[in-house]
Amino acid sequence: MIKNNQFFIKNLKSISFFGESTVFNELIKINEKFNIKTEIITSPDQSKNIKKNIKPKIFKSLDSKFKTYIRKKCKIENTLFISMGSRFIFKKDMIKNFFQNNLVNFHGTRLPMDSGGAPYSWMIMREDKIDAQLIHLITSKIDSGPIIDYELNLFSKSCKIPIEYINSHNEFLLKFYEKFIYNLTKGKKFNLKNNPGYLGRYSPRIDSKINGFINWELNPNDLFCFINAFDDPYYGASTFLSNKKFGKLRIKKVHLHGGDSSNHPYMSGIITRHDKKWIVVSTIGKYMLLIEEILDKNNKNILSKLKVGDRFFTPQKYLDKSLYTRVFYSTSGLKKN
Repeated sequence: MIKNNQFFIKNLKSISFFGESTVFNELIKINEKFNIKTEIITSPDQSKNIKKNIKPKIFKSLDSKFKTYIRKKCKIENTLFISMGSRFIFKKDMIKNFFQNNLVNFHGTRLPMDSGGAPYSWMIMREDKIDAQLIHLITSKIDSGPIIDYELNLFSKSCKIPIEYINSHNEFLLKFYEKFIYNLTKGKKFNLKNNPGYLGRYSPRIDSKINGFINWELNPNDLFCFINAFDDPYYGASTFLSNKKFGKLRIKKVHLHGGDSSNHPYMSGIITRHDKKWIVVSTIGKYMLLIEEILDKNNKNILSKLKVGDRFFTPQKYLDKSLYTRVFYSTSGLKKN
């Protein structure tokens, strides 16, 4: 609840998560440590990403059936509702009158600088190495509610691709979450901090199959970061080869390399050397790319089948579509434009 610009929960008894997380099991254990019951509410699409040993309650929307379910399961005034990447729409009236302002969002980047979706892909493209554990009140405007608590950490130098960012973030998350829940159970009141609307930027959601096409005219470092941004656990950055028999390809496991001869912009995308376990590819600038994994439509690494002199390229129509297509997700999944 909110009183005198402070957030607290009286006699916290239960926590309901909305959305999805790869560490739900660990979060549940933390709740059990404090004798707190856990409910997981998710959408049909996000339920596919939740570990099989967890049995979430699935709703397409927060309708009357959802309200009835929650009222049976818990006392709202003694419950903390936490969104973790939830795709549900929380309306102003429902936030105040049903959730009683006990609804918060765990956000994985700094606010107001980084509101929106696909945080780790955008961070990798920008070479942002600061992790944020941040909790804010949910309002009817995305990522704009007052900040309850936060903590900053640095990603290690070894973090290059999204799965490494995600794993590191989750380690920080579990420690931060446990401390936050402990403080709530002890009756701590958190002073709300303004989330100023005159600062910040919004990063839209992106989908690797739509937005992940490689522009080989990017400078080497931007090219390297772009490909990394769509690496595991995602589909990969897409392109084509002058040897057209392979169709669309996906590139993963890429390194920036300065140990070969200089390039010319017209050489960008050309395989200049094949070293059996990796290939060397020219860019428009000083550095080369070392690539270890080239996946075909059957998800097979065809690296051994590529030839020196072949060129990676992406037709302009794919690059244009990746820019003009705005990605939206509903509780059923990716919305078709």
